[in-house]
Amino acid sequence: MDVTAITAALKAALPEIGIEATPAGDRPTIVIERRRLLDVCHALRDDAALRFTVLTDMTAVDYWPGEPRFELIYHLLSPDRPALMRLKVRLPGEGAFVPTAQEVWPSAGWLEREVWDLFGIAFDGHPDLRRLLMPEDWEGHPLRKDYPVQVRMTPKVFEPLQLSEEEFKARLQADRHVRQGSGGLQGEGSAGGNPTKSR
Repeated sequence: MDVTAITAALKAALPEIGIEATPAGDRPTIVIERRRLLDVCHALRDDAALRFTVLTDMTAVDYWPGEPRFELIYHLLSPDRPALMRLKVRLPGEGAFVPTAQEVWPSAGWLEREVWDLFGIAFDGHPDLRRLLMPEDWEGHPLRKDYPVQVRMTPKVFEPLQLSEEEFKARLQADRHVRQGSGGLQGEGSAGGNPTKSR
């Protein structure tokens, strides 16, 4: 399945969608608008001509100091064809957020946590958006290009691992803020809350 067939099937399912095909040597690649991300994801999974039912990987690229700063990248598989494709969404440096894709591909849960941890891109509606690779007390997002190269931070370890009742309540409150603080997708220029802020 080539990029022309994918674009045609998407435009048949979503007539007003804006799609940009980009050159790629390994698989068909398209770029879409952030505000239509979930519509496109549902069409890619559910349309009989597409059936990209598996999200195999997700990552991001930071083009700092350029704008749009980030590119969020989804790698998809259609086992029935078989076919591969790449879906991209461009995001500004301020307000880098998209809705979670877990309702479409459950495997997005862990992948979105990794992208948030390393790049600081937030996923509205994610039920458990917290660090995955870095320690919980880490400051910042280390794959951002403006992240300090020479990090002189003493590693911290929580000892004992048992939390006091007060610490447990404080963590629940912090997690609630991350999960519910952004208030959903409110438009291209608004991130709602600030779930990218390190705790």
